[in-house]
Amino acid sequence: MAAALAAVFALAASVAGAETYRDRSVAINAVSALDIDRYLGRWYEIARFPNRFEEGCVGVTADYALRDDGQVSVTNTCRKGALDGPVTTAEGVARVEGPGKLSVTFVPWLPFARGDYWVLYIDGGYTVAAIGTPRGKTGWILAREPRIGADMRARAEAALTANGYDTSKLIDVAQDPR
Repeated sequence: MAAALAAVFALAASVAGAETYRDRSVAINAVSALDIDRYLGRWYEIARFPNRFEEGCVGVTADYALRDDGQVSVTNTCRKGALDGPVTTAEGVARVEGPGKLSVTFVPWLPFARGDYWVLYIDGGYTVAAIGTPRGKTGWILAREPRIGADMRARAEAALTANGYDTSKLIDVAQDPR
């Protein structure tokens, strides 16, 4: 248990010192309505702001499913180093905090280990989303398919920019073309 707590505190310290990709003087706005049932399922990570916990990850996916208690299970999968590299997963739990606003934890036994997960943009077909946080230390562009067109990418980036993010810092995430 002591080792687990030390790991959590080390992770918290590294996130606390992480670079901020968002001008926090700009108001951040989550989408005003999010149909969580339509949001469930698999999402491919198209682009992200660099973060320590996804360092070296490619082929990243996030799977969301409704739990019996009304919360959402989160399974993040990454391939280390290459699309045929070893697979690592992280299991978490999300809860809806308000319209377009969720909080996620990967250490549910530790109450203060929840992180913001705000949907800043989602297209009408629920095929592309932009995710951010008020602190601006993380952010993602997600899609239902491993590739998206330039127009959809531009809409997601525009939402990030409108919420104060510097999209020049985004890194593309390699995905298996299927």
